[in-house]
Amino acid sequence: MKRKLFCELSPLTYAISERKCEMVRTVKNLFEAGNFAKTRSDQKLEYSIYKHNSLIRRRLGNVDMHLQENKAVNLSLAAPKINMLLIRPGETFSFWYLVGSLSEKNGYKEGLTIFSDHPSSGIGGGMCQMTNLIHWMVLHSEMEITEHHHHDQIDLFPDFNRTIPFGTGTSIMYNYLDYRFKNTTDITYQLVIYTTDEYLCGELRANKRQEHKYHIWAENVFFSQENGIVYRNGEVYRDKIDRRTGEHIEKKLIRKNHARVCYDTSGLEIKAV
Repeated sequence: MKRKLFCELSPLTYAISERKCEMVRTVKNLFEAGNFAKTRSDQKLEYSIYKHNSLIRRRLGNVDMHLQENKAVNLSLAAPKINMLLIRPGETFSFWYLVGSLSEKNGYKEGLTIFSDHPSSGIGGGMCQMTNLIHWMVLHSEMEITEHHHHDQIDLFPDFNRTIPFGTGTSIMYNYLDYRFKNTTDITYQLVIYTTDEYLCGELRANKRQEHKYHIWAENVFFSQENGIVYRNGEVYRDKIDRRTGEHIEKKLIRKNHARVCYDTSGLEIKAV
């Protein structure tokens, strides 16, 4: 029998472990904060690199839609803390450094969260949707992703108007599971993030054009059944293309999915392997 970790022994030990992780990251941030992006501009930079809008209220299996309504509030509170942010050469974007703690005192409500391998709820729930959006845009840039966590190898919800490949999402937890990327170029980038009644809207802009453009896509996508368990499979690639000539420069595998499906699979086309 596998020995349980300290954090798995009880809710108390989990809370102790979580607090320890938060304190360790807080101390590390004291030494790293000088390199974090924190400057905003009242004006948009000249060139649009990539735009994407993400529907806020999505039907996710049997998840209570009240949590989705609260998520809309949470996103509207966090978006202004990132909107119009400049990421200058050498700077690192840290989601939690900018957004800070999600508390009821600051107006955040109980929204959808992911705990282990199942949906749950918590104050400030829904922030993954924002880091998902930012990550998707950054994948279309020249910047380097330096911290990125996944909801590890689980497929929690059936597809609902999916517009981006499965496996390109993020997992975050204040403040020790962060989403970060570094501007290793000579270009200054800018994040434009805001909400409407229906959408979380994002745009990545820059002060000059990139030499390359990027296309992210999936192939070999299928569901399989292995020892009675259904998995979602697939590969996510990023194509690098010369913006001026259209020449294909690189095809890079960025994610290989083999995710256990956690919802009703009766409507899926499943291969036996």
